[in-house]
Amino acid sequence: MSKEKTKLPVIAVVIGLVSFFSDVSTEMAYPLLPLFIRTVLGASTVELGIIEGIAEGTASIITGFSGWISDWFHRRKWIAVFGYGTTALAKPLIAMAGGVPLVLVGRFLDRFGKGVRSAPKDALLADVTTPETRGRIFGFERMMDSAGAVLGPAFSLLLVYSLGFHLRTVLLLTVFPAIAALLFISLVDERPRAEFQKRRFLLDGLSRDFWIFLIINTIFNIGNSSNTFLLLKATDMGMGVMTSLACYMLYNAVYSLGSYPAGIISDRLGRKNVLMLGFAIFSIVYFGFALVSSQAWIWVLFAAYGLYPALTDGVSKALAVDTTAPAVRATAIGLFSASLGLSRLIASIIGGLLWERMGSAATFYYGAASSLLALILFAIIFKPRRTVVGGR
Repeated sequence: MSKEKTKLPVIAVVIGLVSFFSDVSTEMAYPLLPLFIRTVLGASTVELGIIEGIAEGTASIITGFSGWISDWFHRRKWIAVFGYGTTALAKPLIAMAGGVPLVLVGRFLDRFGKGVRSAPKDALLADVTTPETRGRIFGFERMMDSAGAVLGPAFSLLLVYSLGFHLRTVLLLTVFPAIAALLFISLVDERPRAEFQKRRFLLDGLSRDFWIFLIINTIFNIGNSSNTFLLLKATDMGMGVMTSLACYMLYNAVYSLGSYPAGIISDRLGRKNVLMLGFAIFSIVYFGFALVSSQAWIWVLFAAYGLYPALTDGVSKALAVDTTAPAVRATAIGLFSASLGLSRLIASIIGGLLWERMGSAATFYYGAASSLLALILFAIIFKPRRTVVGGR
């Protein structure tokens, strides 16, 4: 591959920084939320599952609409700016919450902003890719995003346990990296694409391969409950909050380090092969969490779990773009994210119910079985064409 093809476009670098600061903000709060919600506010595991399921479901459902709006207006940037702005405004609400309702409102608005921004942000990224560089560029964005997810919990550990900050104070401080993300997205130089002429809702640019992949990925994510349950499993195994956060940081470090190479490999060996490996790892790790009986294995499982998003998150977006015409890229990413959010909403609610009524193992067995089914269907049914819909 030539040097020109391996060079990252400026927009890709700026969006990488946007994702980095946004995830620093999110992940400063995310690992502390189970502790805050269960101990400070006294909520149950079912309530936690509902809060997280609604929050993540909202983000992805709204992404479906924002993707179509982005394609309709032929503008990505300012829709993304609005989304990042909404998220920044929502951050203080959780810190000020005196009960579950305000936490739910804060998480809803936070994820609403994520839903608004995600599809146009990813479409901005897709617009500067080619079929030969798509995995690499999406992998870079995922690498930056997950690097923020490593530093976010690290800042939380420093502030809470070394400097003695109250949980509410740390949650309030998450607004500052959120503002940094907002500033960087406002710097993106969006240039209108000449092929966008008509303003109408299009589905004819979405190929059969896209719909098959969408269905299989939905089946997979019906068992992919919130990562909060992994942290709960660690604490239930007797690991302290600091140790649990360290496990979560290890997971994100593996995720970050693996995302860019996974994108490059998918450009060379095909998206399907990389995604199948990711599905297989998820299934094995979830079986592991169901059976784990020692804290040492928790560390191993968190590290192995980091390989799953590294192999799937950026590569799945690249595959969605591969099977989509340029004029409906944001719509495709929006539909993809909406299906993901709806299925994870179901997964988180079912996961919480299974945990409460049958124990934690049932939650993880359920996720492992769902991912194994998706892996089998993906291997048998999905046979992507060699050519990419719509070219660049």
